[in-house]
Amino acid sequence: MIPENATIRSLFLDGPAGRLEALLNGGSPGATHAAVVCHPHPLFGGTLHNKVVFHTMKALNGFGFPVLRFNFRGTGLSEGEHAGGAGEVDDARAALDWLEQEFPLPVIFAGFSFGAVVGLRAACPDPRVTALIGLGLPAVPVDNRVYDFEFLRSCAKRKLFVSGSRDQFGPPGKLEALVATFAEPKKLVRVEAGDHFFEGRLKEMRRAVEEWIPGMVRNS
Repeated sequence: MIPENATIRSLFLDGPAGRLEALLNGGSPGATHAAVVCHPHPLFGGTLHNKVVFHTMKALNGFGFPVLRFNFRGTGLSEGEHAGGAGEVDDARAALDWLEQEFPLPVIFAGFSFGAVVGLRAACPDPRVTALIGLGLPAVPVDNRVYDFEFLRSCAKRKLFVSGSRDQFGPPGKLEALVATFAEPKKLVRVEAGDHFFEGRLKEMRRAVEEWIPGMVRNS
């Protein structure tokens, strides 16, 4: 397990639209994986400091993995402007490039809401990524926009999806039907009484990630 006094490094990544603000929580010397966590929609207040992103980082970092969080273009101190999703996929790829240079290890990707939408698109085809975590995956239109997850039908990497049982963007039945179309291996966990932001249920969300990681590591 990673010590509580592990280092936190503030840095900037070279992104396709300029510098990307980032934080790295250091891992243990014997780390088996590195990880990256992507934040929710920046136009609705999403940043690398989001509570779901933070607790996901803590779950992954607790296994000794170095974990990178970054702000998408136009968010916080990151340069550039919001690009509607397409450019943010490229931002996620830049984060994966940086991790490869710093930590030549298999990567676990995690993303929350918009961060899952764009990050999964970057991570699924990337051979450096061996496992995927999607939190609060939107299964219904958001602001009249329907997200396309067709690419997950052929993504054979290990996948964990965690959503609240009361998530307004992943209503009962809709999310289950969507995940059913995705390639195996996969697991869907519903956090009882949790909303989209897991308000009051962050510990349960974090536990779902922590309980999945050991099996993922053994089979990766």
